[in-house]
Amino acid sequence: CCSHWSFALSPADQPTPQAIEPQAIVQQAAAPSRMQMPQGNPLLLSHTLQELLARDTVQVELIPEKKGLFLKHVEYEVSSQRFKSSVYRRYNDFVVFQEMLLHKFPYRMVPALPPKRMLGADREFIEARRRALKRFVNLVARHPLFSEDVVLKLFLSFSGSDVQNKLKESAQCVGDEFMNCKLATRAKDFLPADIQAQFAISRELIRNIYNSFHKLRDRAERIASRAIDNAADLLIFGKELSAIGSDTTPLPSWAALNSSTWGSLKQALKGLSVEFALLADKAAQQVKNDVVEKLNLFDLCERHEKGVLHKHQRALHKYSLMKRQMMSAAAQNREPESVEQLESRIVEQENAIQTMELRNYFSLYCLHQETQLIHVYLPLTSHILRAFVNSQIQGHKEMSKVWNDLRPKLSCLFAGPHSALTPPCSPPEDGLCPH
Repeated sequence: CCSHWSFALSPADQPTPQAIEPQAIVQQAAAPSRMQMPQGNPLLLSHTLQELLARDTVQVELIPEKKGLFLKHVEYEVSSQRFKSSVYRRYNDFVVFQEMLLHKFPYRMVPALPPKRMLGADREFIEARRRALKRFVNLVARHPLFSEDVVLKLFLSFSGSDVQNKLKESAQCVGDEFMNCKLATRAKDFLPADIQAQFAISRELIRNIYNSFHKLRDRAERIASRAIDNAADLLIFGKELSAIGSDTTPLPSWAALNSSTWGSLKQALKGLSVEFALLADKAAQQVKNDVVEKLNLFDLCERHEKGVLHKHQRALHKYSLMKRQMMSAAAQNREPESVEQLESRIVEQENAIQTMELRNYFSLYCLHQETQLIHVYLPLTSHILRAFVNSQIQGHKEMSKVWNDLRPKLSCLFAGPHSALTPPCSPPEDGLCPH
């Protein structure tokens, strides 16, 4: 139920909004293809975590016949429960899919994709990227707006040969969310008066949450790494026992009296290597939990409102400066035709400024909703902790069972007088059995 939420929208990543005249915006607002206005207060999200998770579950797997191979192009099988579909996708298909989302939703927090590696894509890298792609597509499929967009449906269900062109065609001449939302021109009316102060508090809270979960994820990764090392050490331990048991070096003559004892001990040691191999396998299985994967959900990267708002402010300043310059030129110019042309340009600039101001408020509106969405996902913390505790309990329980099963088998390692087997002694502090 978890995926990676990696929001990484910098100003350079965002599509430049087109300056559309407010009159055109108002006219398009009446078009039947517009998004429907939500019920109640449209600023507030009413979705619960369970509702978001229930929207879809998407699996991303390497194509079976190519799994684990060193490939120039890695293909993934993407399966959606919601659309009951299974399609093949390459990494570049995900890239185009994300680009179309950024184009249509420039003020939303579109999840980031894992980096593309041109050379040296080993198994570990391919598997890490598969998991990241799964997190990406599940977050998109569960987003209140993205999940209802045609781009998502095409990506998850179109089985044609050229999904990239199909995705691009679906976004042509459509415009972004600002052009397709009925309340875009009225976003200011729904924003609280202290919106900037609220965002300042929210940024601090989310930054603190991100920093804490980043540290938790690092600790979980260290625990997993130690489990891997423990598994490797147990396997080597067993192999060394087997090496002792398989040693064919003859005993010297002065040790011949103990030859039968040593032979029995070697045979027992050789058999124990199987038990330690089982212990190593159980230790390795402790790593196979999704705790680290779930902690990746809170990888909240850079917030993008700063880039969006700063870009708007720069544009507004630029338009205002141009308007003042043109008004000054109109006042100094006495020629009727030039004055008329300047006045026409001033009107154009005023329209551009008005559109930019509307976009500015709409971006705040979108950011307010995206911040709410983050808080909707926060209760997953309890699921993550439960998964972590359960994985530790199960892992230690299985390891304990193997250790307990191993203990009776140690009896054959201890030979008493006349080769009679005696129970294993409790070693003193020096680690040697008393005579």
